[in-house]
Amino acid sequence: MRKFLRRNAVRYAKFGKGRGKKAKWRNPTGRHNKIREKIKGHPAGVNIGYGKTKDEKPVEVFNTKDLEKIPKGKKGILKNVGTRKKVEIAKKAKEMKIEIIHLNQESFLKKYEKEQKMKKKETKAPQKEGEKNEK
Repeated sequence: MRKFLRRNAVRYAKFGKGRGKKAKWRNPTGRHNKIREKIKGHPAGVNIGYGKTKDEKPVEVFNTKDLEKIPKGKKGILKNVGTRKKVEIAKKAKEMKIEIIHLNQESFLKKYEKEQKMKKKETKAPQKEGEKNEK
């Protein structure tokens, strides 16, 4: 869900996102305030219904066990996960036919396998060249 801050929160650290409870939305009141006037190209103001409902929110996935918790018809979203776990999750999700947001499982797995083949070739090639030079 989007956190609403002041319109010039970028300019000053004291209004920034890292301020926790102190970073609160203040209603724009200025005479020429672009957000108050809802001018295109400026940040959106607070409105009722801006956020997603709880039903629409995807289930957070940190490991393969979390995939089993996803109910049928819902989507998952990857959180802070390294490449190794990401590959495991992608394989299992493909088997279970679960959609994961921000991850195209097929293309990701193909790209990963291609990189692994390249790494194996690179590690084998220098050893052979070194052996030939010694003879």
